[in-house]
Amino acid sequence: MAPPGQLLPLARSLLPLSAPPFVSGRRRRLPTLVLGRALPPPTWLPHGRLPPAHPLPFAPPRRLSRPPPPATSLPGASPGGGAEAQAVLAEFVTSERVKVAAMLGLALALCNADRVVMSVAIVPLSQAYGWTPSFAGVVQSSFLWGYLVSPIIGGALVDYYGGKRVMAYGVALWSLATFLSPWAAARSLWLFLSTRVLLGMAEGVALPSMNNMVLRWFPRTERSSAVGIAMAGFQLGNTIGLLLSPIIMSRAGIFGPFVIFGLFGFLWVLVWISAISGTPGENAQISAHELDYITRGQKLVKTQSGGERLRKVPPFSKLLSKWPTWALISANAMHSWGYFVILSWMPVYFKTIYHVNLREAAWFSALPWVMMALLGYVAGVVSDRLIQNGTSITLTRKIMQTIGFVGPGVALLGLNAAKSPVIASAWLTIAVGLKSFGHSGFLVNLQEIAPQYAGVLHGMSNTAGTFAAILGTVGAGFFVDRMGSFRGFLILTSLLYFSSTLFWDIFATGERVDFDGTG
Repeated sequence: MAPPGQLLPLARSLLPLSAPPFVSGRRRRLPTLVLGRALPPPTWLPHGRLPPAHPLPFAPPRRLSRPPPPATSLPGASPGGGAEAQAVLAEFVTSERVKVAAMLGLALALCNADRVVMSVAIVPLSQAYGWTPSFAGVVQSSFLWGYLVSPIIGGALVDYYGGKRVMAYGVALWSLATFLSPWAAARSLWLFLSTRVLLGMAEGVALPSMNNMVLRWFPRTERSSAVGIAMAGFQLGNTIGLLLSPIIMSRAGIFGPFVIFGLFGFLWVLVWISAISGTPGENAQISAHELDYITRGQKLVKTQSGGERLRKVPPFSKLLSKWPTWALISANAMHSWGYFVILSWMPVYFKTIYHVNLREAAWFSALPWVMMALLGYVAGVVSDRLIQNGTSITLTRKIMQTIGFVGPGVALLGLNAAKSPVIASAWLTIAVGLKSFGHSGFLVNLQEIAPQYAGVLHGMSNTAGTFAAILGTVGAGFFVDRMGSFRGFLILTSLLYFSSTLFWDIFATGERVDFDGTG
């Protein structure tokens, strides 16, 4: 057994053998004294004249305080314009933390691309094997069976080992499951379903790992925007999967996308373990200015030693005794219900309601995810700007989540009344786009109310979300079998969005909650 805080043997063999930056005991620092240079006259002297000569042959050195680095924030959140805004943008684009956000976005893009392939493949597979809509819903939900419990386990692992290590294992495992899907399908349906369950188990660590890396790498005033960047990749993964899968299938068969996306996942793992560090302090390339900016802009949780972490059991009963926890669970459940219903059934919806072909159905279903990626980043910037301008974190999270629930609820009613696939796609784009405002609501709120338990809390709320996603995905199939239409199910989803908004606005908070009973 590896001691706490060390990599397991497999991970240690994958990582490059280089000394961490703290071994030398030195780190670059900004100078605090200007030596050998005359200091300007004090500004408080009349006409800038110097005082009488010091009686000693030399003037005693004065301790100069280091001027604070210029405020740095994400594009759109900087107060000034012109040259200063350009400098801020240039610093952010070339910073180490934006590399972390970009790699997280790529990981989440692969996560969703591997997941969404089945939403396209389910149509030819149903035709080939004669599956009913009910059974197709069961097949689509097989991913969620594995996803059901893994977020809790993954969240605990993230809190213990850190997001970098857990994310590397997760991407490697879900890429393997995707890559092996054709081999499994050639042998039996149950073996194929097992690879989808394994995919769900591995992908359960993705969002807790992302939250952990954002917590460690970004100051509080940039976390919404960082989550916006990462989740933009998450939604672009839907677009990539929905648009490329029919093209690849037409050339390489039904299982071509599974192989290609799996190989890209292996490539991502190699880049991640060699180019990204778990914390800013472990990064050898980070500048002293950026390191100081990150640490000054975040309220760090006291690090626990390995022995303490081994004895520390998350206080599940105390977590569940607070209303803000239930607000998060309710929001995640509703978000997952709507998300997976739209993700899993929209290609089928356009094909059955508007009788378009598979490639056209994929296009109509993919456009909304592009909008979600764009508006998700915009929502993050707006959220950070509100906080920087003095709006309380609690009010900001409530505003963002209200838009993220009420907007889709209204838009799904419009989708229900649409008479053409173009109008339906427009309403669906509005619904999915506005849904992204929730990423600056409940998803960031996990880090705020319990930073020391963010991984476990994310896992708990994600498990509730997975129950809701299974119920929604399978329920939609049975609803169509019984009623012959999606329309009643869309009305039900809208009503659930409105009730979840009310619950969130009453019980959510942006302040840290005392789950340990220490204050």
